[in-house]
Amino acid sequence: MDIDLVLAPVDGSDKSERAAEYAIAVAERYDADIHLLFVVDERLHRDIENGDVDPEVVADIHKSFADDIHAQFADSYDGAFDTSAAAAFSETRLMQTPGSVVLDVAEAIGSDFIVVPREADAEDAVGRAAFYVIEYASQPVLSV
Repeated sequence: MDIDLVLAPVDGSDKSERAAEYAIAVAERYDADIHLLFVVDERLHRDIENGDVDPEVVADIHKSFADDIHAQFADSYDGAFDTSAAAAFSETRLMQTPGSVVLDVAEAIGSDFIVVPREADAEDAVGRAAFYVIEYASQPVLSV
C-alpha cells in the first residue's frame, strides 16, 4: 500500500486522541505525513455564536491538543504535520454532515488513509463522521 498522507479527524476527546496516536503509527509505518482535522460540531458553533463559549478558549484547547499530538509525532518520526478545522454542518448547504466534511477535506488534501475513532459518541461530530466515513470513504479507513 502506498500512503503519503494520513488524515485524522479529531474533536479533542480522549477517543480522538487515541485515533490520532494510531494515525501516527500508520504514518510512521508508511513514511507518510499527518493532517489533523478538527471537526467543530453545530452545538459548539452555536454556543460560540451565542457568546456562551469564548472562541479563544476553543482555539487554545485545539492548539494544545494539536501540540500534544505533534510532540508525539515528532518524537517518533520526522514527517510533515498539519492541522485544519471545519464546521460539521452548514446553514446553507443541506447535505453537509460531519462525515461529508471529513471526506471533502480528505479529497481536498489528497489523503491516502483515514483514521477515525470507532467508539466515539454518535452524538458528537467525530462520532457521526466515523460511521459515514467508514461507509463512504474511497480511501482505506482504520477505525480504532
